[in-house]
Amino acid sequence: MTPVIDWFKAFAAAVFLALPGLAAAQGAQVAFGNMQENSNLPVEVTSDNLDVDQEDGTAVFTGNVKIGQGDMRLSAPRVLVVYKEDQSGIKTLQATGGVTLVSGQDAAEASRADYNIETGMIEMQGNVLLLQGANALSSETMVVDTRAGTARMSGRVKTVLNQGGDEE
Repeated sequence: MTPVIDWFKAFAAAVFLALPGLAAAQGAQVAFGNMQENSNLPVEVTSDNLDVDQEDGTAVFTGNVKIGQGDMRLSAPRVLVVYKEDQSGIKTLQATGGVTLVSGQDAAEASRADYNIETGMIEMQGNVLLLQGANALSSETMVVDTRAGTARMSGRVKTVLNQGGDEE
């Protein structure tokens, strides 16, 4: 083997051994958050404004919307809440206008996010950026499984792995 191929194999092995969570990003499956979230926990929503439509079972929160559930936080300028037909709880949340989702040390941004409370799945769309420590991943779509603590990124996935150290 040539020295270049040997160097590349050593480099690739070091990356995969040093960053096992992000190595999977090449296959578009990544860890998300520190722990698994329980989608049955209460959802707390704060905002500047609230408009409720009793007829269709929806509420629109606008202005500095902050949503918390367990250790997970979501913020956006506008969030549409769709309640279950029997009004026993929230069915879905649709956040738009630039969304930030934080769980543990991980943070993600996107144009919009749809959260199905019943399944614990969050689909983020439009210029998704996921930050995990000093590393960054981007794609068009990311689907977060809050129960499993994983995410799947698709649509031109790009990964930037910071190796640390000083640049010369």
